[in-house]
Amino acid sequence: MIDPLLIFLLTGLVSMSAALSAGALNKLPEDRKPVFLTNQNGLVTVMVLGNIAALTLIGALAYGFSRLDWWIPLSCVFITFPVVHFVAIQRLLGDLVNVFISGVLAIISAAVLVYFW
Repeated sequence: MIDPLLIFLLTGLVSMSAALSAGALNKLPEDRKPVFLTNQNGLVTVMVLGNIAALTLIGALAYGFSRLDWWIPLSCVFITFPVVHFVAIQRLLGDLVNVFISGVLAIISAAVLVYFW
């Protein structure tokens, strides 16, 4: 049996990271946007991945609140997940690479949450 804390931490972290990276990419001025985001398809892809990641984060929070003590998901969503994203993941991967890696992992996380619920 897989520990609910591990499931919550991994699914919540990749979902929060993808959503934050997608939001940061959408807020860039036009002259600083990567080449991938200059056409309409790239912008829509990033927005869809960010929205799927945000929905998966809500699912991870619901899973965390139902399986763990209330303070663990609450502190993770406001402190742990953003700090890990900004301190480690964003600096290592950058926003564009991170939105694709974490976005794919967030889609997998949605299936993991459904399976272990």
